[in-house]
Amino acid sequence: MLKRKMLRDIKKHKTQFISIFLMAFLGVFLFSGVGGGSLGLETSVNQFYEDTNMADGWIYSPYLNDMFLYQVDMLGATNQMERQVVVDSQADFENKPDVTLHFVENNTISKFYSMEGRPLDINDSNGVWLDKSFADAKGLNVGDNITFTFEDYEITKTIKGLGYSPEYVYHGSQYFVLPDFNKIGFAYLSYRAFPSDDVPYNVLNVKFDGNAETYDKLLSYRLDGYYATFIQKSDHASVNQFANQIALQKMMGDIFPLVFILVSMLILLTTMTRIISHQRTQIGILKASGFKNYSIILHYLSYGFWMVLFGSVLGLILGPMVLPGFIYAVMKHIFILPSWKAVWSMNFVYMTILMIIMSLAISFYSTKSISDESPSQSIRAKSPKVFKKGLIERLDFWHNLSFNIRWNYRDARRNKFRSLMTVIGIIGCTALLICAFGLNDSMNELTEWNFDYINHYDSEMIIDSDADSSAVDEVAKAVDGEKIMKTVIEIESSSGKKQGTLLVLDGGDMITPTDDDWNKVEIADDEVSISKKMAELLDVGIGDTVRWHMIDSNKWIEIKIDKIHADPNTQGLVMSKDKIEDLGLNYTPSSIMTDEHVDKNYSAIKSYTTKEFRIGSWQGLTQAAWVLIYVLTTFASILAVIVLYNLELLSFTEVEKDIATLKILGFKTKDLRKLLLTQNLWFTTIGFILGIPIGSYLLKTIWRSAGDSYYIIPSISITTLLLTGIITFSISILVNLMFSGKIERLDMVETFKKE
Repeated sequence: MLKRKMLRDIKKHKTQFISIFLMAFLGVFLFSGVGGGSLGLETSVNQFYEDTNMADGWIYSPYLNDMFLYQVDMLGATNQMERQVVVDSQADFENKPDVTLHFVENNTISKFYSMEGRPLDINDSNGVWLDKSFADAKGLNVGDNITFTFEDYEITKTIKGLGYSPEYVYHGSQYFVLPDFNKIGFAYLSYRAFPSDDVPYNVLNVKFDGNAETYDKLLSYRLDGYYATFIQKSDHASVNQFANQIALQKMMGDIFPLVFILVSMLILLTTMTRIISHQRTQIGILKASGFKNYSIILHYLSYGFWMVLFGSVLGLILGPMVLPGFIYAVMKHIFILPSWKAVWSMNFVYMTILMIIMSLAISFYSTKSISDESPSQSIRAKSPKVFKKGLIERLDFWHNLSFNIRWNYRDARRNKFRSLMTVIGIIGCTALLICAFGLNDSMNELTEWNFDYINHYDSEMIIDSDADSSAVDEVAKAVDGEKIMKTVIEIESSSGKKQGTLLVLDGGDMITPTDDDWNKVEIADDEVSISKKMAELLDVGIGDTVRWHMIDSNKWIEIKIDKIHADPNTQGLVMSKDKIEDLGLNYTPSSIMTDEHVDKNYSAIKSYTTKEFRIGSWQGLTQAAWVLIYVLTTFASILAVIVLYNLELLSFTEVEKDIATLKILGFKTKDLRKLLLTQNLWFTTIGFILGIPIGSYLLKTIWRSAGDSYYIIPSISITTLLLTGIITFSISILVNLMFSGKIERLDMVETFKKE
């Protein structure tokens, strides 16, 4: 009997229960889908690091002799180390691609991961194991020969294998944000392949016990002055970039599903409260017929239980199957892993169980009050609440208000719970839309800020390391360009140590440092400016002192910070040519920037990039985030439709008798429609206003996970506010219009028969 009754009730209130099903499905679908994708990335990359014995850190030094190795071993924490020679070379192709060569001593740490050909043979002096992505871009295969030039050497080797390296999961550079494998690559060779008997080892891969900060302090204490830089695993450019991508996805995957889950519980609460309230007489009859309280409670607990169970289980199954595929399809163009697999986690099951428990708790809460009543109390209709006049109703202007406003105000006071739930639902929809569209705004503004307000050049010409200064000057003059110096540095303060970029300007205006508001920051010839994000990471400000050195030098320089500028994706120091020379360092231009579109080859230039290419690279790097933005925007819009329709249906059902009464009193359909629309717009307006700061907070929370390399100012444009408002209010009005037919078809006799 109770089972048939449950099926009848679910059929009667099918819209609300379908909404509960959909919200539970979407919440778990997003949570398990995005979570399975991010967890899959984390698991896949960690497995790759484990399979290749990824280094815990890298020590850069020109003194990697036996005594240095002995001192490193005597630190007490080092349990494995391997020397290698890392040099920048150019492969023998027309576009002179940069290929980083690794001459390894035994290939035991950060090992080359073979995909084709045979594994790296440390005794093979004639072979080279090449970056598979670079080989694919150049049409190279196992067995082909390839020539590299570096320093005063030229070597030709036979490709013995193609594969990947854990150090190049992300292979960007200061010139190419998005990897362009036609222009960059890497290769591994045996130390025996080095064209000199005296192998100049310059990098020591280390595995150690304990944390990296402690190891760094030990290293600095014992070997200060004998090495240039120590880079811990988490600060490695590839590791850091991939970790930031995972963190961003995790943050999105945690925040957005939470809103769906909370809204599904909200809808369940309002639905169950209304059903219990309207079925008091039936519950009383069941009690009088001998049904125990626990039987009645279990009966009503099953209403939400089955909907939430079916929805969440379906989301649990489909989420990891569907969403990661969309995300990985984009990321494969940016990051390189031997395998891409979504991972299923018990956390998804725990979330499903939590939702089911919450649904049971909500249903129990809705049922408990009436289950405690006696049969005679339950059979009787619940006495209506007596409402006294509020403060507003006692004021003189109250009687001058229209009937529409007074009726809606009193109805909202009389049904506070329903009113509150409606506002909360709209707050959730608005917050999600604001956050999703705000992500889009922030990405667009970052692109505009970087490429229109900071960088004004059309072409950047990368100078060949072998080019002499006169040839460089001739190119700069020919293109009316500005020479700049850009290099990787390490900056240290009392609060910590970070890698960054040193940008040295030569008085031109191709690059303009700006503040948060995109206004130009004037940096005098004798001043040094630090980027705002770097200043925050090192906890320093104007007037403070920091130490820094170039990544390939152990000469530390102490400077005072004179200015702070803001840059979205280049964190470090900016100074003039005069300033760096005053510090006793050589000004060595690394590129020439010009506002001309260069398509001519120069002997002093090894490659060049254009503004169009750099914008495309940046957008390519952020494509994975864009996929999530599109997905979340779509789901946020679906949420708005479901929530507003469901809550409007509940609202209409609550005032159905009032509407019937007003029809009997002579109110026309258009007046009644206006009556409902007015209250709907009130709640929508309140929810919209309150949802804006919550959406803004969600947006800031997501961008905080973007990592140390980026300084992103959360942005919510007027367009976003208007678009969110249009979507929210349009759905609200459309939903209201859908109930016009219900008003016209309202059967007064049947309405007053209802409990």
